Amino acid sequence: VQLQASGGGLVQAGGSLRLSCAFPKSIIGGATMGWYRQAPGKERELVARITSGGTSDVAASVKGRFTISADNSKGMVFLLMNSLVPEDTAIYYCNVKRTITPTYTFWGRGTLVTVSS
Repeated sequence: VQLQASGGGLVQAGGSLRLSCAFPKSIIGGATMGWYRQAPGKERELVARITSGGTSDVAASVKGRFTISADNSKGMVFLLMNSLVPEDTAIYYCNVKRTITPTYTFWGRGTLVTVSS
């Protein structure tokens, strides 16, 4: 299964970016879609996630600045990032995970976000 993330780029501190991720609609049922990021020299961390039913949450470090949303009819998940800071610089990955049978986890190729000071 191919997940396709896009929307990364170079932005100045205080700016905004919107990431998008496309995936087959067939894998949405009972799954959670998420955005993770990995900064240089750091472990991959969860940024935000949303269930197929629409329940979402975000990491404390981005709360109030990042918003996750999804359009299940189109097989898309989005991450709107506002008030970006240099510490948000990382490769961002989208993920679809289902923890009930049949279980699966799919990752997209990352998209690089660079925030300059």
